[in-house]
Amino acid sequence: MLKMICLTAALGAALGTTAHAADLEFNGRHARAEAAAKGSFVLHAPTGEVRIAAAPMRSQTGSVMFDALFAMAQQEMDQDRVDAIRDPSFDEGRPVPCECFQTGARWPYVWTRDLSFAADLALAKLDPQRTRQSLQFKLSAARDGHTPGLFVAQDTGSGGSWPISSDRVVWFLAARHLLDDAAFADQVWQALQGTLAQDRAMVFDPQMGLYRGETSFLDWREQTYPDWTRENVRFIGDSYALSTNVLHYQALRLGQQMAAQLGDERAEQYKAWADALALQIDARFWRQDMGQYMSYIGEAAHPVPYAKVDLLGLSLGILADVLPAERAQRALAAYPMGPAGSPVVWPQEAQQPIYHNRAIWPFVSAYSLRAARKLDDAPRIAAEIRSLMQGAALAGSNMENYELVSQAVHVDEGALSGPVVNSERQLWSVAGYLAMVSEGVFGVQDDGSVQPKLPASLVPDLFGKQRRISLDANGKRYVLERPKQLGEGLLVAGKVKTRGTTTTVQLVPAAAAPRAAMAGADANARAPATPATPQAKRSGKGWTVAVAADQVLWQDGKAVQPAKGVARIGEDGLQHCLSLTRREGTLESLHSPMLCVGPQQVLRGARQWQFTAAKAGPVRLRLQYRNPNGPINTGVTAAVKQLAVQCGSQPVQRLTVTLPHSVAAQESTAATFSVPKGRCSVKLEEGFNMSALQHFAHYTGGKGGREGVLNQAQVQALKVAPVAAVEGAR
Repeated sequence: MLKMICLTAALGAALGTTAHAADLEFNGRHARAEAAAKGSFVLHAPTGEVRIAAAPMRSQTGSVMFDALFAMAQQEMDQDRVDAIRDPSFDEGRPVPCECFQTGARWPYVWTRDLSFAADLALAKLDPQRTRQSLQFKLSAARDGHTPGLFVAQDTGSGGSWPISSDRVVWFLAARHLLDDAAFADQVWQALQGTLAQDRAMVFDPQMGLYRGETSFLDWREQTYPDWTRENVRFIGDSYALSTNVLHYQALRLGQQMAAQLGDERAEQYKAWADALALQIDARFWRQDMGQYMSYIGEAAHPVPYAKVDLLGLSLGILADVLPAERAQRALAAYPMGPAGSPVVWPQEAQQPIYHNRAIWPFVSAYSLRAARKLDDAPRIAAEIRSLMQGAALAGSNMENYELVSQAVHVDEGALSGPVVNSERQLWSVAGYLAMVSEGVFGVQDDGSVQPKLPASLVPDLFGKQRRISLDANGKRYVLERPKQLGEGLLVAGKVKTRGTTTTVQLVPAAAAPRAAMAGADANARAPATPATPQAKRSGKGWTVAVAADQVLWQDGKAVQPAKGVARIGEDGLQHCLSLTRREGTLESLHSPMLCVGPQQVLRGARQWQFTAAKAGPVRLRLQYRNPNGPINTGVTAAVKQLAVQCGSQPVQRLTVTLPHSVAAQESTAATFSVPKGRCSVKLEEGFNMSALQHFAHYTGGKGGREGVLNQAQVQALKVAPVAAVEGAR
């Protein structure tokens, strides 16, 4: 508790105590705001002077800085309104007409993920028409000649995009706010049907009860995944991410809602899928020893816990009501926070530059603020509000990201310098700031009701000597009146009066006593180095693996207890997968590359194979292949195929495998089939990838664009291994 109190005090010191709280200082840098003529402002930031025009929405508080930064966010939102968008990878960079929101000063295009999170935070409410048009730009029919329906485009991601990156369903998080337009609602329903069905067939893993794919927004592999994913993203496509699964859950709930309204029988199916997914998210991502929900977990072959947490995934889970209250409160209260704000991931990776690693992202801070409001976490509410103000004031813009400790837009550390990429007026940062003011401070909800949860510690900064503060927005005025006694926790709505267009709320201390915050770990703590692949030596009927004193050996998803530094793996006719982590005190590294021992057939060929199962049970199939059709970090030509397995008189089983872009021969994602004893045949059939969407006929940044659909890889062999059944959720 003492640590959190000291942290809150340090953050509070950043706001000046001069008249009207016009000054802000942090880490040796100073900013000052001045009110100018006719509602305008001047911000004197370390980077220079920023002139801020009078804005359509207006806050009147005891802090000139707060009021100026709110106006600046609106000015930057207006600057992100464009009539045309462009990107070097589409139409050779030529302008594409679109009355849309561009992503930021350096990103003059519409990206599914950025737009959707920004819309969910604020844009759908503030400019519904332009938000709808921007969202519509990311919808597409197929161009392969045989796939009906409407789909959301996964426009970026590792290894050739979807389904290695599978968070395109974030689009529905935004669309749910805009269903009052009948024509758009029909498009949303069409896109839901197509996208949910496609993801269920090609991304959902029925063994684990989870959707595969990369963490949402954290899509620069080695920044948050092990460094060995730098040139092989197969593991990412086989693993499961908290944030992405919560987004799939939210999309299923929207599908349930819309189907029910339309009298469509799929409402019950969507509900059942969502209910089951919620149980698996809680069961599989919770890590009791850390008191946190993991950012991602290993693949079905080796579903190990990873000692990595991320604030967006946790916040989305809290807001979606998929995490039990006690665990959610524990996890958010203990999530690390530094004097400048909350890191987007923890712990940090010592050998990676600053970007997602060692960084604050304002839009994630805005989601953390929203989650903290839901859980009545006063210290975090206060800290996130101050962090958002501090970053914008000292940078003179709502930047894409900041370095974790200094909250600078760039720190020079040689090869580790960063943030590596940054942009002014980043759309989701702008939206996050606007949400912080209207919702985070004034408590204005989507339905117009006012539900403030204002930390008492912010009253001196926001009210100064004033008795009331106000927000004028969308033709309405919201007034908060300070109480005589502040208390130490949250101030909430007491007496509420509405006269005409003005709603006045008398703040009162929350009835409940302030909840003691848990002392979080060092936000800038570095994880231990990732070990090398374990070495298994053949020994009799099994293998031995040396395990150093500071290492943990994991087998098939569980930690193994070695004897005198040596673990023994018995031979039982099944394949077993191993990895190592390193521990230093309470910190644990990411996992080493996986090593699998035990029987495996390697069957040469490109399209058809036969194998004989020695006994009935599950077998895991992978393809050995090359896919040189794009770079590891982007593109739209991850090859997506179906494996059709026929065993005796059993019905044909079909499951999806993905063959992402590669730099050498490697393995595909896995598919596990239940087979009887005896001979089985396997055929490789076509799947669907993003190049099959009409949207990417405009893609000129690589293969699979203007020249047509490309869903190919050079398949060399099929690998077949008998495995144990995956353990069900606990």
